[in-house]
Amino acid sequence: MTRKSFQSLLLLIILGCSLSACVPIEEQVQSSGGIKSAQAQIRYQDFVYDESINSVQTYLATGGPEQVLNPAVTPISQEVPLILEFDRVNAGPQRLIAKLIHCNANWTPSDLNETQYLNDFNEFFITDVMNSINTRVPYVHYRFRLPRVKLSGNYLLLVSEEGGNPLLTQRVMVYQNTVTVVAKLGAPLGPGGRDTRQPVEFNVFYKDYPIVNPSLEVKAVVRQNYRWDNAKFIPRPTFVQDAQRRLEYVFFEPKDLFQGLSEFRAFDTRSLNFNGLGVQSINLQASPVEVNLFLDKSRQANVYSQEPDINGMRIYGNKQYGNGEVNGDYTWVDFELQAPEVPGAVYIMGELTNWRPKEDARLIYDIERGVYSGRLLLKQGYYNYYYALKPDNAAETDASFFEGSHFETENIYDFLIYYRPPGTRADLLIGYEEIYFNRR
Repeated sequence: MTRKSFQSLLLLIILGCSLSACVPIEEQVQSSGGIKSAQAQIRYQDFVYDESINSVQTYLATGGPEQVLNPAVTPISQEVPLILEFDRVNAGPQRLIAKLIHCNANWTPSDLNETQYLNDFNEFFITDVMNSINTRVPYVHYRFRLPRVKLSGNYLLLVSEEGGNPLLTQRVMVYQNTVTVVAKLGAPLGPGGRDTRQPVEFNVFYKDYPIVNPSLEVKAVVRQNYRWDNAKFIPRPTFVQDAQRRLEYVFFEPKDLFQGLSEFRAFDTRSLNFNGLGVQSINLQASPVEVNLFLDKSRQANVYSQEPDINGMRIYGNKQYGNGEVNGDYTWVDFELQAPEVPGAVYIMGELTNWRPKEDARLIYDIERGVYSGRLLLKQGYYNYYYALKPDNAAETDASFFEGSHFETENIYDFLIYYRPPGTRADLLIGYEEIYFNRR
């Protein structure tokens, strides 16, 4: 076994997954041909494979500091580009390569050849590279503009070292406006559902687009705040109105609706010269700098409270130098949650952890103080977060345990409509829409 093969095998062991475990059951490859060996170790989801990679963001570059809050979704015209940015901490500049993999609606690789969805050779060197300036934690900042594609659909953006080791993957979407998606707030399901869940429903109009057998061939995905960890995959419409060329999506069971949860908790470290929002103290003598947040408490029994937030996302910045890309330093941020000890694991969650219950975001319980505590190394910025419980023997985390859930909470919902035309080998993204629930 070569050194490189051994390293690849070791990476799989560290990640704790074989090929079948790397992709959820509904997302595993079904094609008889399988996938290339180079793709066998990657996950078809937003994921970081190397601990040196931090602060990954993929967004639609519409301009302004808040453009990073845009989802990685663009129309087929691609007049506004999709941008990937990330840091590599404690490492010098390296030649990194990006490539795009066309995927089906369930995020398995499609059967298309690369020439069918790209005009260029599918190997793009990332050339926009900058070293950090005057930071205690050195890093290299990478920025990449995604190439134009020929077809709509799901794309997995893979960034690797020149030698082939994967560093990160990101999901991006390119859509056509061939159908019209009309979404609205649905009727409350009753006293229990109204208090905690947010009903949304939508219709798909395909007047000028020939859809064959829509009850079987059209798939939909609904996301809350552009998240994939709790996205709902809908295999078929509730009703098909052939005469009106309309598909109806209506949901009658509470389990089919999203919990509203609460507005996100927030903190601001864009300045280390004074305590920002949520910051109790800053230790400038430590290296990296240590930021201590105020003690948090459970909000499970609280009534709804209206607070401004950015729906779990983050904006990097440095108020002293004005350029968060290379002047924002990395600091230790200490979290504390006062709560009785509960059976299960407690995690910090949000875009700052890629919406995953990461091991380094798991909190440790201090019995004497009655406090869960933990820390994360984070780039200076404005962050949203919440706490989630993963009960023993449970597959998913529960944010409502500490945060509560309310009908009144402001959230964003977006709707992705997929269709595979007869005789083709891939799912196309034929419609997209988003709505704000309880927008202020």
